[in-house]
Amino acid sequence: MSAVATGGRNELTEPTIDRFDEDGYTPLFDGVTLEGWHPAPRVYGAVYPGGPHVHELLARQGIAPPREPEKHPAVWTVEDGAIVGRQEAPGSGYGGYLVTDDTFGDFELALEAKPDWPADTGIMIRRQRDSWEGFQVLLDHRESGGIGGFFGNGLASFSAVPFAIRSRRDADGTVIGLEADDPDTSAEPVTPEKIARLRYAAVVDDFLRVWRLADWNEIRIRAAGALPVITTWVNGLKIAELDTATLRSPDYDPDAVLRLLGPRGHIALEVHDNDAVFGDARWGRGAACRWRNIRIRSLDGV
Repeated sequence: MSAVATGGRNELTEPTIDRFDEDGYTPLFDGVTLEGWHPAPRVYGAVYPGGPHVHELLARQGIAPPREPEKHPAVWTVEDGAIVGRQEAPGSGYGGYLVTDDTFGDFELALEAKPDWPADTGIMIRRQRDSWEGFQVLLDHRESGGIGGFFGNGLASFSAVPFAIRSRRDADGTVIGLEADDPDTSAEPVTPEKIARLRYAAVVDDFLRVWRLADWNEIRIRAAGALPVITTWVNGLKIAELDTATLRSPDYDPDAVLRLLGPRGHIALEVHDNDAVFGDARWGRGAACRWRNIRIRSLDGV
């Protein structure tokens, strides 16, 4: 619920759910094949344009980088009318992307997602075809995960998120729901700086009221501008808005980002790898994320 200040105290109100015009959308997935999409391995590059390679930073921390990830792409299938993304084999730890063949400028994207727990996935926009750079809309369905916020892949690794979540479990350890993450015990706490990078940030309690665990959830993304303003919704609830032209974050240079990405790019779905920080807590053994009803509406007439 949303907290509204009245008379010196906070009263809870129902969250506002937006309604959307469905006219003008074009399907990006036919429900049967992966036509129009191609897989890509999860490989890394520079931390930011002109900066050091991710592998250099890992080496400084004594962390071994993924070994030959290009030989171990994620597995993408179509099952029951949905795109399903999994790691190469249970426990392999290698991730990957499914990338649109076409590029897109300004658009509104709508899709439904059903991730297992834990499954650290996301949706990339303005992505480069053969490298990892782009803006990522987070769908980190895991402990200390952010959903509907943003991360800069190869764009100074900026994190701009309104909240994080964690699991609620029964006495047997089965996940029975989600709750707000505790920043004091979080593996990846949301800081005031991460929230302040956003032009709009939802309240976590509102998100928890609309999210459907172990079910389909609709995600909408609007991107407009050469350096886009990116807005996200989950099940009609506005989650976050980021102005990438005015974003302030260490090593983030909007002019360099625009030169690198340009005003158009690919859209990609993600299967994360397992790293030394989260291990199986990032992507569970045998976990999957499912995507369906993927459609797009151009805002630039192209």
